[in-house]
Amino acid sequence: MALEFTDSNFDELALQSDKPVLIDFWAEWCGPCRMVGPIVEELAGDYEGRALIGKVNVDQNPEISSKYGIRSIPTILFIKNGEVVDKQVGVVAKEVLAEKLDAQL
Repeated sequence: MALEFTDSNFDELALQSDKPVLIDFWAEWCGPCRMVGPIVEELAGDYEGRALIGKVNVDQNPEISSKYGIRSIPTILFIKNGEVVDKQVGVVAKEVLAEKLDAQL
């Protein structure tokens, strides 16, 4: 199951992780986000123990969204060693996200 990143736990969970991190920025009202959500959940299971997979609700966590300049959702950030190393905006196939995540392992 994907983690729920928030303004209060983001630094500790995402930036200080010793594993690659995939973060899905989404919102309840976003149609394309509902298409990406199940893919992110699948990836969370597929990569359990090898990477952290989580979600940020942009409406409930404006601080993180603003910090990373999230203007369109869904946006997926890939973080390694506390730095953004890749980004995907919009709906894409699971294989595209898996390939980008594999590159960080």
